[in-house]
Amino acid sequence: MIHTIKKIATPSQIQDMLQQYEVMLKLVVDIRQRILSGGGEMHADNEKILLEKEGSEQDDLWGANWYPNEERIEFESLINIRPRLGNRSIIIQDQKLRDQVESITRELLGGVK
Repeated sequence: MIHTIKKIATPSQIQDMLQQYEVMLKLVVDIRQRILSGGGEMHADNEKILLEKEGSEQDDLWGANWYPNEERIEFESLINIRPRLGNRSIIIQDQKLRDQVESITRELLGGVK
């Protein structure tokens, strides 16, 4: 199940988002609005929700994977391939962007299991 998270997630929301992969959830972070969408099968599903329902701008959205039991983040997603923004890989290459994605993710999901 996909949830859009605007304030600290509840344990119930985390469990819902883990339905697809059990130990990991795919998420897309809007670095401007400081919100995220998590859960589901593909990052693109989360991206679509933020674009259509939250008014997010494409350039503000970055994909990652969150492992709640380890509180570990991976900065990998096909949606991160953005040559015009200087990101030519599935991995977020800019450290400043990585720091923003990590900060927002930890703020909204950190410590919640």
